[in-house]
Amino acid sequence: MENIGTVGILVYVALIILMIASMWKMFEKAGKPGWAAIIPIYNFIVLLEIVGKPAWWIILVLIPFVNFVILIWITNLTSKSFGNGVGFTLGLIFLPFIFYPVLGFGSATYKGAAGK
Repeated sequence: MENIGTVGILVYVALIILMIASMWKMFEKAGKPGWAAIIPIYNFIVLLEIVGKPAWWIILVLIPFVNFVILIWITNLTSKSFGNGVGFTLGLIFLPFIFYPVLGFGSATYKGAAGK
């Protein structure tokens, strides 16, 4: 039974590393520094730059209930900025550990900020 906890922690750490690496590659594809993916708050500012929204949108994420709408909107703009549609947006929302690596390591290319 003790090994289940250890395996769970290892899987969790592996998923975190996968997500960071995926964001790193996604940022590099968009012409931003990859290391920005590991710095809290700054990584969100860089993501807002990638999708073409102003940095003050961070304030909107701090407002309860509004934050859900804004985060879904930013996820959709991220998908569109890399040439994908609504189906890919749903994948990013519900299966991020699969779709962010596809975005970062796959053949998707940055098309420009979709939110401008």
